[in-house]
Amino acid sequence: MRTEFDNLRLNPLHDIESDVNGDKQVVKIFRNQQLISKRVILKKSIRYFAIKGYQQYLTEE
Repeated sequence: MRTEFDNLRLNPLHDIESDVNGDKQVVKIFRNQQLISKRVILKKSIRYFAIKGYQQYLTEE
């Protein structure tokens, strides 16, 4: 999921929102004001989340 998240994050058509609160960092990726993916970093734990069908938003590399 990491490389797919980076693919979504680097797409110029997507909007990115980042929030840091103490040890917790959240990065959200939006397309047309709809949340499609997010990454949560808490201390040394990294978790990725995405909507069903997020593959349609990936770009060819």
